[in-house]
Amino acid sequence: MDIKKVGVVGCGLMGRGIAEISARSGYQTVVSEVNQELLDNGLENIDRSLTVAAKRGKLSEEDKNSTLGRLKGTVSMDGFADCDLVIEAAIENMEAKKKILASLDAACPPHAILASNTSCLSVVEMAMATKRPSQVVGMHFFNPVPVMNLVEIVRSIVSSDDTVETAKAFGKSVGKTVILAKDTPGFIVNRLLMPFLLEAMRMLEAGVATKEDIDAGATLGLNHPMGPLTLLDYIGLDTTLYIANAMFDEYKDPLCAPPIMLKKMVAAGQLGRKSGKGFYDYGK
Repeated sequence: MDIKKVGVVGCGLMGRGIAEISARSGYQTVVSEVNQELLDNGLENIDRSLTVAAKRGKLSEEDKNSTLGRLKGTVSMDGFADCDLVIEAAIENMEAKKKILASLDAACPPHAILASNTSCLSVVEMAMATKRPSQVVGMHFFNPVPVMNLVEIVRSIVSSDDTVETAKAFGKSVGKTVILAKDTPGFIVNRLLMPFLLEAMRMLEAGVATKEDIDAGATLGLNHPMGPLTLLDYIGLDTTLYIANAMFDEYKDPLCAPPIMLKKMVAAGQLGRKSGKGFYDYGK
């Protein structure tokens, strides 16, 4: 199928990144939020991101303006009525995502593909909330979307070949390397990453080393661009807890069990960068 117009549900950190790369790649793009204030804030952040890219010489002022010209905002599902592909990038909560996909199913044209940016949840469970389960697929982008070069395409047991191939083609057209994963918790990247991040937390909890030394060990000893505890703050500890619980529920692997420290920090509202404090203090 030829994708001409793309929709994105959610103009938060992930949603606005997906909307930005879609519009930059030449697609007419519409992005939604639950109210006008959040939508305006998200669109302002996209404008700011494009301005930074232009200042760094990654796109011209003309390209920036044409990108913004292809980007529209909406606070209604009706705004997706003529989209060929809609990607939801809402909170990592199954019931919320099922509700969004059911609403998209009612609003979108019959040919449209519906995708979820979920990082760990069951795609088939979301798909069955619609009347077009074969046209539902996972499209897991990585944060920050304009910078990270990967997208995981997640195929459920009911996703059609055409749906998967169209999703793969779209991922490549927006400049991403595409990898294909089965519909299992954590997919590829988080199934590798989560045990590593959780073990770093257990090491800190057990007093094996300081947070600074654990992070330095990963950056300088493993050549990682960011230490595990810094990365946890970047991802968000609430998101990490949700992913860890989903993976542990499925695999019952102790390596996926969320540490007590993680649960306590989330309960205290210490979620990382998004709250101003996590393993590190971002208040300053």
